[in-house]
Amino acid sequence: MRRWKKLISCTLAAGLVLTMTACGRKAGYEERGTANTDTSQTEFSILGGMSALSKGYDDNVVLNQLQEEAGIKIDWTTMSESLAEQVNIRIAGDELPDAFLGVGFSNYDLSRYGDDGTFIDLTPYLTEEYMPNLTKILEENPDIRSAITMDDGYIYGLPSGERMGTGGIGADEDYSIYTIPQFSMINKAWLDELNLEVPTTLDELHTALKAFKDNDMSATYYGNAPGSTVPMSTGFDEWCWGQNIFYAGFGFTNWPNDVCNDLVLRDDGTVEFVCVSDEYREAITYFHDWYAEGLMDIEMFSQDSTQLISKCSQGNVGVTTWWYIEEVMGDYADDYVFLPVLDGPDGTHNVTVRTGGGITSGQLCITKMCKSPANLLKFFDMWYAPENVMQLQYGPIGTYFTEQDEDGVWQSITDEECQKTYGKSSGELKGECEVWGPKLILSDYYLTTFKMEDRAIERLTDLNEFWMPYVDSTAVYPVDCVFTSKELDDIDWYKADFETMVAEQEGLWLKNGGPTDEEWESYIQRLRDKCGMDKLLKVYQDAYDRYTEVESEE
Repeated sequence: MRRWKKLISCTLAAGLVLTMTACGRKAGYEERGTANTDTSQTEFSILGGMSALSKGYDDNVVLNQLQEEAGIKIDWTTMSESLAEQVNIRIAGDELPDAFLGVGFSNYDLSRYGDDGTFIDLTPYLTEEYMPNLTKILEENPDIRSAITMDDGYIYGLPSGERMGTGGIGADEDYSIYTIPQFSMINKAWLDELNLEVPTTLDELHTALKAFKDNDMSATYYGNAPGSTVPMSTGFDEWCWGQNIFYAGFGFTNWPNDVCNDLVLRDDGTVEFVCVSDEYREAITYFHDWYAEGLMDIEMFSQDSTQLISKCSQGNVGVTTWWYIEEVMGDYADDYVFLPVLDGPDGTHNVTVRTGGGITSGQLCITKMCKSPANLLKFFDMWYAPENVMQLQYGPIGTYFTEQDEDGVWQSITDEECQKTYGKSSGELKGECEVWGPKLILSDYYLTTFKMEDRAIERLTDLNEFWMPYVDSTAVYPVDCVFTSKELDDIDWYKADFETMVAEQEGLWLKNGGPTDEEWESYIQRLRDKCGMDKLLKVYQDAYDRYTEVESEE
């Protein structure tokens, strides 16, 4: 199995949180774990969501073809607005369709409505007999099964997610496109002018930034206004344009994330917060000196990405972070190169890898009203065939996908072709054709089935060839972890305060210096007493332990 075992992603309790209590009998509760063999029902009602550009699913050629092949007929009730309200009304009144599609139920909702019998357990149908396509995927990717298995051991929704990784460009290992969210870059033309090499350590970068500032390189090299040079400009704790990549020289990178920003998984399976480590304290103290010297942009705490790009595209910035050099540097892009991950004062580095997006299971749930789940699941199993999910995500062959290359990989319509044929952009065409629901796009589909976007190929190539060689450990907390109701309550109660406390204190220390011994001890005590640090750590550790138990059972 590829490294998706560790490099995966999700959001905590993502999607819709229903506000009404489910009603109705506990029908089916005692039958969980057993497949219903009734196949008499062939017409089904489905309530769900759709894109605002969609014209509905009744005349969708892909859906109609799949229904015909499955031998069923579906009565679609879909909407782009008021979906949550309608779902609430149906569940509260026990007026259920056979299935809900594209609703985005959270794990909390799935567990609640699975426990009271509103949603049926899908576990007995995840076999080669009923769902051969999905079963094969789960066998090859046991982490996906872990991500959709609730804390009671049952599965109440089919998996959804997109895994765009380096496997999609032919690499041996499959690393998510979000593994290293910040790519750092430096003006090599300025370095050459100053007879400096591309830095490999933080100390060497400090020397370069000081030289940029002292020689006012924006003015002297590009002829910009005197004093316009900004040695380094980033955002503060921003996803792709923050300062965090430079912390690698102290043994970590605290990427902004959907889990607590500073949560890390060690190779031995233990979970920790780096924001209370000695390495974190050393990093903040070190970079305060840079800020005090005017090497880091004083506007880093307030500027948005548009302001950053404006500075960079005018030739004012020596070092920044972004995914693409061309996008942020504009006409000056040829003068820039990527910076390597820099060694710190002790001569080492460590990148804490991250990821984004996720595997969820709230996009297709079958209710207790469905008489013949096996027939309906046969239809949805077809969604997991690569060429089918391609068309459900983007549009039909012959409409959105126009031709195949010499390897049989489908090529999508260009904007120019789309405007000429349909009078709209390819993005608008996708919005009209896309079907919401349980869709899995795996990295190898981009090699075997349909072509990845050029910009994604570029970014993944940079990730694989330039950045991943600097990564020693690929351990990352699997944010697909499923949490119990009590654990979700603890997260809801403490997480926001914890993250706010850490971010505010980090910003203050970077600007003002510190922390002193007294400030540091006070900070840790407040995280523990006021922000539930120990409780949060236990929640994440327990959820991870359950996750690995499910995965190891496969």
